[in-house]
Amino acid sequence: MMDWLSLPPLTALRAFAALAETGGTVAAGDRLNVSHAAVSQQIKQLEAHIGLALVDRSGRQLRLTAEGQYLADALSLGFGAIARAVESLSQRNSERPLQISTTPSFAAHWLMPCLGDFRHRHPDIDLMIDPTPRLVALEPGGIDIAIRYGPGKWPGLEAELLFSSPIVAVAAPRLIEGRRIEEPSDLADLPWLQEFGTNEASDWLRRRGVTRERAAGLMQVPGNLLLDGLRDGQGVAVTVLDWVRQDIAAGRLRLLFQDHEDSGYHVVARPGVLRPAARTFVVWLRRMARQHSVAQ
Repeated sequence: MMDWLSLPPLTALRAFAALAETGGTVAAGDRLNVSHAAVSQQIKQLEAHIGLALVDRSGRQLRLTAEGQYLADALSLGFGAIARAVESLSQRNSERPLQISTTPSFAAHWLMPCLGDFRHRHPDIDLMIDPTPRLVALEPGGIDIAIRYGPGKWPGLEAELLFSSPIVAVAAPRLIEGRRIEEPSDLADLPWLQEFGTNEASDWLRRRGVTRERAAGLMQVPGNLLLDGLRDGQGVAVTVLDWVRQDIAAGRLRLLFQDHEDSGYHVVARPGVLRPAARTFVVWLRRMARQHSVAQ
């Protein structure tokens, strides 16, 4: 097993490899964007580390010793293999589909209706949309971008607000007809709808001090079916205002309560530079979000 700790510093090895390839400290310095004196110093440190002379300095021009040539050949193979591996990985990374994680509701009500525009503008970028209520880990080689709802504070991740939209409690008028609804507790004996895989209804009621059990039960449905159930009067639900704004305006749903917390949908990614396809997608998301805001 190789002892990596015993290897000389990588900067010294790279300086020596540049010298071997160019034939002089000035040319090597130009290649590495450092001074020729810095190259000379690195090579002397390398020789001290190994305990052998790698460069013959007796003539007017520098020449490699036999030991120096042996090391130069090995470095050429080693750095060449590293360069090929990085190129291969970079190519694989650029060719793999762009992976987006988002909630089913966002995918159904906002993202999918817009994606035709992205496909028209960028037909060369393959996409994988993962609609899930779970908070998926953002790891290299996996999900590139997540679109999450909340205040925008997720430890270890970078978040950019896409658009703000408060949480609301809504129901079909016929479900609550004749009822006096003044407090969240007035909703506890009504049936509830909730997006599958979440605890939105229970969490919303608990945050408002409603701890008694719901009398009429809870039905969990996929996010893209939640609005159908709401319009049909199958229950009360908490959801994002933007998804029900038109239904409220048309009278299909009644706005019962609205949060005033500053929350919204955010583009979330790992710290660092996004790969080109991901950067392109984020730029497109910003453009569509601006159009969305103007249309409200």
